[in-house]
Amino acid sequence: MEKTEVAAVAAPGPERLDSDGNARKRAESSDRDRDDADSDLISKLPDDLLSAIISLLPTKDAGRTQVLSRRWRPMWRAVPLNLDARAKLPGSPAHAHTVPVSAVSTIISQHPGPARRFSFSGFRAGDFDAEMESWFRSRALDKLEELHLCCHTSIDSSSGMPEQSQRLPLSALRSASTLLVARITGCSFPTVMPTMNFPFLAQLTLVYVLIPGDVFHGLLSSCHALESLYISGVSATAGRLLVTSPTLRSIAFHHWPSAKAAQLVIEDAPHLVRLLIPYDSQYGCVTIRVIRAPKLEILGPFFPVLSNLIVSQGISPVSSANWTRSVKVLALRSSGFALHAVLNILRWFPSLEKLYVIFRPHKYIEMDKEDDPLYDPLHPIECLQAHLKLVVFKSFVGNEKQVNFARFFVLNAKVVNRIEFELFKYKSESVAYQHQLLQVENRASRGAQIQFRNQPARSDLDAHKHIHDLSVADPFRHCQNWVRP
Repeated sequence: MEKTEVAAVAAPGPERLDSDGNARKRAESSDRDRDDADSDLISKLPDDLLSAIISLLPTKDAGRTQVLSRRWRPMWRAVPLNLDARAKLPGSPAHAHTVPVSAVSTIISQHPGPARRFSFSGFRAGDFDAEMESWFRSRALDKLEELHLCCHTSIDSSSGMPEQSQRLPLSALRSASTLLVARITGCSFPTVMPTMNFPFLAQLTLVYVLIPGDVFHGLLSSCHALESLYISGVSATAGRLLVTSPTLRSIAFHHWPSAKAAQLVIEDAPHLVRLLIPYDSQYGCVTIRVIRAPKLEILGPFFPVLSNLIVSQGISPVSSANWTRSVKVLALRSSGFALHAVLNILRWFPSLEKLYVIFRPHKYIEMDKEDDPLYDPLHPIECLQAHLKLVVFKSFVGNEKQVNFARFFVLNAKVVNRIEFELFKYKSESVAYQHQLLQVENRASRGAQIQFRNQPARSDLDAHKHIHDLSVADPFRHCQNWVRP
């Protein structure tokens, strides 16, 4: 089966698909039939449109377009290569749109390049070192635009890192001058990197990567157009990742709970707008320090537990006057048992306009007083008085603590326009009862609308795709759940 698939992708023409000598005649006859019948509307498209279509197709489908007609036959080699290969692990299912590793060398040797995208995944550390060296040094991958290199690794439960990582082949970065998107998973960077220059790289994803701190800093310094950075499970020397970038607009940082303590330091990011902390990172193993990010508007979601735990696992407001006043959208996780912790956080963000509270059953991490202190009007929270316009409670189940939590905002958010509740099983007949519990008739903002609706369905998007989508103005409203990549 594998040999047939290779032939269908790599063959220069349909004559190789049949060994009885009649394939050429049948193909030519088929060409005439299509042309004479004037029924192939797609083939009437201009060459540049046909080329664009083929370049976006999966590798197998793009290669098979050669058998459609004489017009299509040379197209596959004339468009940028889109090559998606996957090593088949024992017991794993075959993927319909990827080519087997055995076909990669043949395809690369027959395609003149350039390549739009090359993705290689599912392999284990050390399995294809020689092959990868050959591929990345080929003419076809000279001007690569997208690189996805994903090594299949087993994670050490004690360290939270790969038990064995793939040595990153430096030849993979030979197309640094043309790369637009790079995703590296399960690889280790060398302690010394050659001088690199990434003039066009806009999206960078590092997952389960071992990288020295100075190499990480140097990598970012060589990216002159980087807009979006996603780092997950990245281990650096001394556990410190330093970010200095004049172009970054979005950072997503996720650290696995079982991994050693890590620290992300955003030292200078003058154009940073979003700092996303996906998944339920509720354990005290990571510190995020923001020193200078004057345009930061979107932050979260994280657990607003006691301030000493916030420093050890969530957000540390270093030089807070420089950046917290710019935050307009904030997402927090809570079980509903620590309203006071949320209020303490809100004091950091006086200009806040949108607040998302994602209820999660993690009472054990909010082990402060059982009863929350009363709100003191003599020490008001600025955003509640003048700026907060939208409050959204996600995963709302309506237990006593959650109702008390939500009621505070109904009674104290003075300029809010809308308070929304997302329930897993919304029943319209219970709305009047919920209004009574929330004391809606006494709401502080008389024009505030109270809305109940069903919880949105779980997004099918990969987390890294959603995180890199800078067209989404409010990521917390766009996607209820974060999906692990």
